[in-house]
Amino acid sequence: MAEPIPVTPFLDLDPDDIAYNFVRSSGPGGQNVNKVATACELRFNLAGSALPPDIKARLVPLAGSKLTKDGVIVIQADRFRSQDMNREDALARLVEMVAKAAVRPKRRIATKPTRASKERRLEGKQKRSGVKKMRQGKPGMD
Repeated sequence: MAEPIPVTPFLDLDPDDIAYNFVRSSGPGGQNVNKVATACELRFNLAGSALPPDIKARLVPLAGSKLTKDGVIVIQADRFRSQDMNREDALARLVEMVAKAAVRPKRRIATKPTRASKERRLEGKQKRSGVKKMRQGKPGMD
């Protein structure tokens, strides 16, 4: 069994949920680019993973277009010329995405407007009302 991939001190990814596929890369590489499959396509089975449901729910919008209908996150990595570096890049991007989803958003605490802010709002409304009332007179009736 492969060793779990650490994301946070309390969260690990199971390597069995991750599959790598190597394809030919575009971009720099000279003659090598036509012969060697260096681009990495990482597939992470989100639907079948052992991640907590709240993290899965936050990961869905973070993944965006990288998430397939089957619940698989697909990350393409072809920045580098070597297969190993592209694999590490793809895995680092996945770990970063999961770490971002692991952070719980702060709950908003509802507050009441202050007395001064209510008064400022009402004063503004009165000024605006006065400006509009000045427009209602007929022209030439000064």
